[in-house]
Amino acid sequence: MEEQVNRLVERTWAKFQKVPESERLLIAISGIPGSGKTSLATTVTSRLNALHGKETPIAAYIPMDGYHYSRAHLSSMPDPENAHARRGAAFTFDGPAFLALAKNIRQPLSSSSKTLYAPSFDHAKKDPVENEIEIAPSSRIVVFEGNYLSLGKGEWKEAAEVMDELWFVEVDFDTAGKRLVPRHVKAGIAPNEEEAWKRVRENDLVNGLEIVESRLKVDELIISTEDGRWAPKD
Repeated sequence: MEEQVNRLVERTWAKFQKVPESERLLIAISGIPGSGKTSLATTVTSRLNALHGKETPIAAYIPMDGYHYSRAHLSSMPDPENAHARRGAAFTFDGPAFLALAKNIRQPLSSSSKTLYAPSFDHAKKDPVENEIEIAPSSRIVVFEGNYLSLGKGEWKEAAEVMDELWFVEVDFDTAGKRLVPRHVKAGIAPNEEEAWKRVRENDLVNGLEIVESRLKVDELIISTEDGRWAPKD
C-alpha cells in the first residue's frame, strides 16, 4: 500500500510543479461502493499537503456525498418509494450541481478569485449540508472522490472531462459487500446484517455494475485488496 500511495503522491506532486499559477490540478477518484476510494483520496490529499509543508493547505478534498439529493427531494420524485430505496444510484445525485462546481473550480485563478463552497453530507441527519466545504484560491490541487466520477453518462461524463486525471479504485464485489454490510448497520441504514446484505445486493452492487460497465478510460487503476491494501494494476 505504502509504495503505491507514495508513487501516486510523488507523481501528482511532480505534475503539479508544471501547473501554471493561474490554474489548478484536478483529480477525480472513483470506484464502486466499498472500494476504498475515500481512504485513498483523504490519504493522498493529506500527503500532498505534507509535501507542501506550509500552514495553508495546497490540496483540498471534495467528496461527492454532498451531492446526494435530500430526502425531501427524493420524496418529490415521480416514484418516491423507488427513489428512497435506490438512494446512492446515479439518478439520486444532483449531477448538474456537481458539474457546475467542477466548472467553477476549473476557472483561471487571479488576485480577485474568491473562495468557493461545496456541500458536505451529515450522516446522522442523512442529508446534505450546503456550503460546508471551502475551496480557497490557495487550494491549487483538488481531489474529488465519489462513485460516479468516471461514469461515461450525462453530467458525470461532462464533469470527468473537466478533470486533469481520473483514477479508479477496483475491487471485487464480494470484498466490497463485506465492507459495506457493517457500515450500513453502524450508520442505521439497515437494522441488521441480513437487511444490510439485502441492500448491498439490491442497490450498492447494482450501482457498482453500472459504474464498472460504463467507466471511462482512466489514468490510474488501483486495485483494492481484501485486506484493505492497494496494489498497482499491471
